[in-house]
Amino acid sequence: MINARAIQFRGRGGLEVIALGQTPVRSPGPGELLVEVAAAGLNRADILQRQGFYAAPPGTIGDVPGLEYSGTVAAVGCGVRAFGIGDKVMGIVAGGGMASHIVVHERETIAVPGKVSLIEAAAIPEAFLTVYDALFMQAALTMGQRLLVHAVGSGIGTAALQLAQVAGAHVIGTSRSQAKLDACKRFGLVDGIVVKNARFAEAVCELTRGQLVDVILDSVGAAYLSENVAAIASRGKIVILGLLGGATGNLPLATLLSKRAHVIGTVLRNRPLEERAVLAKSFAHHVLPLFERGVLRPVIDAVLQMDQIADAHQRMEANDNIGKIVLHWA
Repeated sequence: MINARAIQFRGRGGLEVIALGQTPVRSPGPGELLVEVAAAGLNRADILQRQGFYAAPPGTIGDVPGLEYSGTVAAVGCGVRAFGIGDKVMGIVAGGGMASHIVVHERETIAVPGKVSLIEAAAIPEAFLTVYDALFMQAALTMGQRLLVHAVGSGIGTAALQLAQVAGAHVIGTSRSQAKLDACKRFGLVDGIVVKNARFAEAVCELTRGQLVDVILDSVGAAYLSENVAAIASRGKIVILGLLGGATGNLPLATLLSKRAHVIGTVLRNRPLEERAVLAKSFAHHVLPLFERGVLRPVIDAVLQMDQIADAHQRMEANDNIGKIVLHWA
């Protein structure tokens, strides 16, 4: 058992509940790794957890945020075969990623590609694993299909833009900011829609000449639900992975039925180890080599020290970031 440095939420509320403290971290058990964390990405879920809207799953450290990490293996439990002490690793966790040390299972752990720094690696797991799972393992996005990505300037959005382009899909991105759409052009975005009053379906129809889109990746939720159904093509798939625009909305069932469309809800945080392990293995096989070759790169908006965590939260809450915000231990 060690006492690790950690970002902690001491209650629910604003920036005032964020503190830098310590948390106990146990020794690794069978099949587990003790990782000395170098950096962690900030996610909307961390902000929602601080505000009291998204509690950590049972069995997870409740007061230490962080859904992704990168670092170096400091110790291994018995039976570990995939990694050794000193290996650079990254991964997603249900919580606790913003501690200086964390215990993870080797089966859900991913090796950091040789050409990727630990700072860059901290910006990969949550965005790219979430998108890979949503677009390819669930929505079965294929070459030539049309994909609508909401909040394309976010970490999830920039990851989806890159992965879809590699797969040969055509991406349309939305944002409430023209500046963010312009910034995403350097990552390959061609068609962008500025969303006003939660309306975008008509613009999608115009851009696609009435063919609409085959897949929608939505991190907004309720506010976009009816427009999503209007914008989806026949037999299309709407994948909802966030609820920033609310959790309850109007679903036009007649249109959904006539289009034979699918609405898929997905989340990684509360999945069991077996599912996370399958995802990690598939990602390592199909996607990781693209980082090694420089085909994919995480889009990083800002890199801050852990003691600047309040500034990071403030920046994300203001929607100023394009891509990921990464925090590192000094």
